[in-house]
Order: sequence, then C-alpha cells, then structure tokens
Amino acid sequence: MNDEPRESCGIFGIYAPGEDVARITFFGLHALQHRGQESAGIASATGDDILVQTGMGLVSQVFGDEARLAQLRGNTAIGHNRYSTTGSSRIGNAQPIVLGRGRSAFALGHNGNLVNAQTLRAALIEEGHSFETATDSEVIAHLIASSFGHDIVERIRRAMARMHGAYSLVILTPEQLLGVRDPFGVRPLCLGLLDGGWVLASESCALDNIGARFLREVEPGEIVVIDEKGVHGHVGQRSEREAMCIFEYIYFARPDSVIRGRLLHLARQAMGANLAQEHVVDADLVIAVPDSATAAGIGYARQAGIPFSEGLLKNRYVHRTFIQPDQRLRDAGVQLKYNPLPEILRNQRVVVVDDSIVRGTTTPRVVNLLRRAGAAEIHLRICAPPIRYPCFFGVDMATRRELIAARKSVEEIRSYIGADSLGYLSLEGLIDAVNLPKDSFCTACFTGEYPIPVQLELDKLALEKVESI
Repeated sequence: MNDEPRESCGIFGIYAPGEDVARITFFGLHALQHRGQESAGIASATGDDILVQTGMGLVSQVFGDEARLAQLRGNTAIGHNRYSTTGSSRIGNAQPIVLGRGRSAFALGHNGNLVNAQTLRAALIEEGHSFETATDSEVIAHLIASSFGHDIVERIRRAMARMHGAYSLVILTPEQLLGVRDPFGVRPLCLGLLDGGWVLASESCALDNIGARFLREVEPGEIVVIDEKGVHGHVGQRSEREAMCIFEYIYFARPDSVIRGRLLHLARQAMGANLAQEHVVDADLVIAVPDSATAAGIGYARQAGIPFSEGLLKNRYVHRTFIQPDQRLRDAGVQLKYNPLPEILRNQRVVVVDDSIVRGTTTPRVVNLLRRAGAAEIHLRICAPPIRYPCFFGVDMATRRELIAARKSVEEIRSYIGADSLGYLSLEGLIDAVNLPKDSFCTACFTGEYPIPVQLELDKLALEKVESI
C-alpha cells in the first residue's frame, strides 16, 4: 500500500546538566517520528558509563512505560528513530549502538548510508573486530573505536577519512555529546540552545517541540563537541561541495522545519506554483494526496486560480500497528490509508497533486479510488521530476528495475495509472522553488549523477548476507 520513498532516520542529542534528558529526548524523537517508525532507542551518560534502552516500534510504544525512561539517568542523552536502509528491521539492528564499557564506552546514532560499508566491515573483521548487527552504523562505530588519536575528535576525524557516503551522527561519551556531518551534507543536522543546555537534531521541528532555539546547522564535514566547556566546532573533513538530498525539501522533512533558512512549507508551495505554470489544465478543483503534498497542492491552486479542497482524508494510524490486515483488507488496498469525499469530487475535473511516484503501485489505486468517488477527470501532477535511479545515501527507494520511470515514458506511466493527464515538475522548476544553487544538492535519483561513485545494485541486506555465509 505504500509507494513513497521511505524515510531515512531521525537523530537527537542533548547536553543539559540538571535536566531530565531522557524525557526531553523522548519528545525530540516524537517530533522526528516521521523519519523512521521501525525502532526507537535512547542512550544516556552518567559520567562513568552509558545506559541504553531500545525497542521495536514507535517511540511512544518503546517508551510507553515511564519506568524505562527513569532508568536512563545522566546529564546527556542521544536518541534514534530507525527506518532500515542497511540491515533488516529487527531489534538487533536498533540504535543507538553502544561500544565499550565504563568511561571508555560511547554510543552512536546514525542517519544516512555508507556506500563502502562492506569493504570497511571486511577490513575490520580482519583486524579482529566482531559485529553484533548487520548495519553500516555499527561499521562506523567500530571504525571510530579502532582509529588512533589522543581524543575522540581525532579518532572521528580519522574514521571520516575512510567513510564514503552519507552520515549525520550523534555520539555520546560519558562526558560529551558530539554531532558529525559528512562532507557533502547529504542528511540534515542542526544545533539548538535550550535553557541550561544544548541540543542536536535532524530537523528544527524537534527543537521547537522541546522549546529550544535554533542556532545553526552543523556544517558539512564538521564535528561539533558539546561538554561542560560549551560548544566547539572542528573540521572533520574538508567539504569540497555540498550535496544535500533534495528529497528533504520534497518529502522527508516536516513542513514546519527550516533548512538553509527556508521554511519547507513555503518551498513546497513554490514547487506547486511552478508545477501549475509548467502543466496547465482546465479543471474545477485541486486536491492533494495528504499530507506530504498538501503545501504543493495549495501552491498549485493559487497559481492556477482553481479552488483547493480536501478530497482525500488520510488514516494516519494505519501503519502504526503491528497487527497485519487480513487478505480482504489487503485487497481493499489504498482505501485503508485514504478515504475519498464523494460529495466534493462527484462530476468534478480534479487536479491531484502528489510528491512522487516511485514503483507505481499505489498511484493507480488512488486514481481508481477517485474515479469510484465520481471524479469526472483526473489530472495527476507530481512536484518532483521522474525518479529513474535508486538512492544509496540513506533512502530506501527501490532498485532501478523497480522504478516505474526507469522503464516507462511519461505517457506510458499515465496510461498505466489511468489518469487523464500526467505532469512532472521539471528539475529546473524544482531548483527554482528551493531557491538555492543546483550544485548544492544531490539530485542523483532524477539524473543518475551521484556525488560519490556507487555500485548501482547495492543491497540493503548485503551485510546480513555476509553474516550468513
């Protein structure tokens, strides 16, 4: 039922002596829940050791019992919401990952994906390291632990020189909180100020949720150290060019987050407006596929001078349970997730704005749902270019042979999904909407031009397959 690009992960960290850091981390993760719903975890530092609690499911499910939070004492904590991009969805792969014991221990939470994880893991095993998970995040942890250096900053710097791919990290030692971002800045990470402490988070919406004030983004290639002496930034690896994932603007980040000074709700409205200019159509009504395309739908309607209305209502809890639907409900398919409003749609020529088409499995069902609700015409408008190439930097998007736009033309896709017309936003229109230089983004899923050389058929379960040999 889900044909969207799957979120990466959400990471959070706090240094706040005297505060209930585990509880604050819980609410920070709650704001980042959209980035990963498979598992959640929190680690805290006591000054002498690191404590950790992880579990499968949403953060509210994992920490529904306050006793679990109460066990996480200390002045510093990190948290993680996971969607699996390397390694399967199982408790053994949940984060934060903890290595070592006592004052030499550290915990790590990772958002992103290394493209050379298999090579690094093989080298570390040869050096005598043993692995308990099948994730590239544990590879990063062992790489840091095995690197030479007089302090953890130097060890991280040496590890970064060997890591290729996307990584935003929060790292917890018994006395410090650290934030790390890869030199391309593929995944977001920001720094905030809370009364009596400091906060790191994937998105600024998590700062808002706990009453923290946004200060700045962690720079690509930067290592931020937070301890009793304050905040200190270090160059971990020099950034030659930025390549933030443009899907953070299209879909992943919450619309109330700010990235590079731009409120994403306004950026998405601009995408919709540009889409209306590029693909004009006579219609009576504009609706959006909720919730990620709502802002773009509003922008399209304003630019086109066509009324905007809700036409689909979303059941926000259908994927928030471990109880699987029976065959009859599976056959109902997309109607478990969306419910149409026939009184709004009947006999109307409808523009339907959505954020993307990946495999093309859900979109035909949405079109059919709207037809059954009485829509006279359905004109589908997508506020991203056709996705023709997979992502290897922390997004589970599909293999290339599964991507419908890699196999079919726009007209063939239109015919397949059953719409009366289909229009995609051009790459130029997308870049204009985000209002930043094209070469500051990774747009490889549209163009095939990756900022880092990649193996075009990387497998998210590759490390588990190595384990089973």
